[in-house]
Amino acid sequence: MSDVEKVIAAVHREEWARVVAALTRRFGDFDIAEEAAAEAFATAVERWRVDGVPPKPGAWLTTAAARKAIDRIRRENRRDDRHREARMLYDNPPEPAGAIEDDRLRLIFTCCHPALAMQTRVALTLRMVGGLSVAEIAHAFLTQEGAMARRITRAKAKIRAAGIPYRVPTAADFRVRLSGVLAVLYLVFNEGYLTSGGSADAVRLDLTAEAIRLTRLIHTLLPDDGEVAGLLALMLLTDARSGARLAGEGELVPLDEQDRRAWNRELIDEGHRLVRARLVAAADGEPAGRYQLLAAINAVHTSADDFAQTDWPQVLALYDQLGRIEPSPIVALNRAVAVAEIHGAEAALHLVEHLSGSLDDYHPYHATRADLLRRLGRLQQARPAYERAIALAGNAGEIAALARRRDRTLRIEQTP
Repeated sequence: MSDVEKVIAAVHREEWARVVAALTRRFGDFDIAEEAAAEAFATAVERWRVDGVPPKPGAWLTTAAARKAIDRIRRENRRDDRHREARMLYDNPPEPAGAIEDDRLRLIFTCCHPALAMQTRVALTLRMVGGLSVAEIAHAFLTQEGAMARRITRAKAKIRAAGIPYRVPTAADFRVRLSGVLAVLYLVFNEGYLTSGGSADAVRLDLTAEAIRLTRLIHTLLPDDGEVAGLLALMLLTDARSGARLAGEGELVPLDEQDRRAWNRELIDEGHRLVRARLVAAADGEPAGRYQLLAAINAVHTSADDFAQTDWPQVLALYDQLGRIEPSPIVALNRAVAVAEIHGAEAALHLVEHLSGSLDDYHPYHATRADLLRRLGRLQQARPAYERAIALAGNAGEIAALARRRDRTLRIEQTP
């Protein structure tokens, strides 16, 4: 890859959302914005190789894309009023808005509108905000490219037909809508961190990186929002362990077996700084939300030099706090893991058994139960629990790890 191509790739990551968002505001049409932006980047590849990279690449791209959008409107002979509006907007661009009214934030909230299905929100966000190609998005979610293209097309059509406004929500519903945006980004991150759907890849670093990049963008736009900072910290502290999560043949390595020297200290330090900042805010009376508490739990884990030195009472206290604001069987299951490290496997198993009705189709439930049974020496009960976890798991690396533990249990059971 040439130096110019590297610059264009970097500019694409940094400027795509800004260009598409600006065009969407000017022309009120996702299709025009997306296609004009893509054409502008294609032109940049040709022109910048000859003329060099302009001093302000983002401004160059926005201007080029706006011209291409107007050319398309002319070619398609759209209504005269639409053409005049486009001409006016091009000739008299609006003044830049403040951070909370940033065009990119408008774009993110539009793509993540609750009227759209969750998977559609994810796909539209990755395309319009992240700049991923339809082929890349389809590959990420193990879908045919044509099917993904149709899903994105239908989503844009629904936005037009339903008159979904291109704006940041009002103060009254901002918090609820923002939680939906964060849920989309967390879903993208988790799909990369623990790939589902039978993919041969146990981890998709491209998806985790994209989720972090988009969350950084929102943190830049909303620097004082605790849950945005909490989600960014959670992603960073989780992603920091990626270098130690896979064994040589793609098997996932559990936390207690990871080589912590392979953890990314730079990401950990950044995540810890974000968590400490939120702890200061909490001390001033700002309540901690879900992502802030999950980030704090991960901060405890990444502060320990080894698994044995983990501050489990602190982890348990944080799960207790999380359980008060988000009571759920999954939170209770994770809390039981901390209980096992403090009060023993028997106490934890008692808590886990009470969750069987609500988590019977959730493979981490069976994996946790199997490990507790193994620790208690109840090997004949542990083996079928591992089998159930394996049958439900959708990640190749996780299946390999569970199978290894099951086989080890079987060998112990068969030892005279």
